[in-house]
Amino acid sequence: MRIAIAGLGRMGLNMARRLLRAGHEVHVFDRTFEKARSLSSEGAVPAATHAELVAGLKGPRVVWLMLPAGEITQSAVDSFASLLSQGDVIVDGGNSNFKDSVARAKALSARGIDFVDAGVSGGIWGLEKGYCIMCGGEKRSYELLLPALKSLCAEGGLIHCGPHGSGHFVKMVHNGIEYAMMESYAEGFEIMKRSRYGDELDLGAIAAMWNNGSVVRSWLLELLRDALSKEPELASLKPYVEDSGEGRWTVEEAVETGVPAPAISAALFRRFSSRQDDAFSGKILAALRREFGGHAVKEK
Repeated sequence: MRIAIAGLGRMGLNMARRLLRAGHEVHVFDRTFEKARSLSSEGAVPAATHAELVAGLKGPRVVWLMLPAGEITQSAVDSFASLLSQGDVIVDGGNSNFKDSVARAKALSARGIDFVDAGVSGGIWGLEKGYCIMCGGEKRSYELLLPALKSLCAEGGLIHCGPHGSGHFVKMVHNGIEYAMMESYAEGFEIMKRSRYGDELDLGAIAAMWNNGSVVRSWLLELLRDALSKEPELASLKPYVEDSGEGRWTVEEAVETGVPAPAISAALFRRFSSRQDDAFSGKILAALRREFGGHAVKEK
């Protein structure tokens, strides 16, 4: 399949590489052109401008955006909309607010351009392990994308959720759940560290052991094992934890729909408080985000 990727950050770069390894023709753009040019050695076709990127495609043309949510994504959507034609497709694979995705789909539809909102999970490990992708939009567009989607995703890690916005909505809730899971691990490991047994407990070994038969086993716990094995005290990290926005949106949706979400809400507020103290649990959260997503951390 011929496809364009615009945005070669942590996620976009590895997604382009995974598509290339699967034999797809991948055209790439990044505002830092050197990122795009560096992929040419792996088979990608670099472009210096949006117009050049679109010119290298054939209809129906597919442009997949991997950009930060908000104005940067909106600007790119507007730019590509002016270059594409009826029947072409814009995919937003970033962490956009699902309400923005609904509005973008409506605006693009008036031009005859299809829009797919694709919630992507998998972090920096997706290149090797495959991604989990949640798509919203017209079924015809989803089916057009299937060759690329199947190459990107881990086995069983792909779903067409429903109409426009539903892909980003499901990804939003996914991230809200992730917040609560990470917070539970962080609190539990701090309780163990501060207990009467804290000096004796090997927390990395406990994390590893819990992944064998325990009901709390998970990939996050594997990543925590790795982080603690490399640095048991996490001494180089500040317990400063950012939030991407999706946790906030999940809590806002819970308020709007009247759904009690105490765990997710508390996890979001805990991230706010992490920026004001020096708790070990905050370091756990920061370490987990670094391990699964390659997110920047505050170091001492």
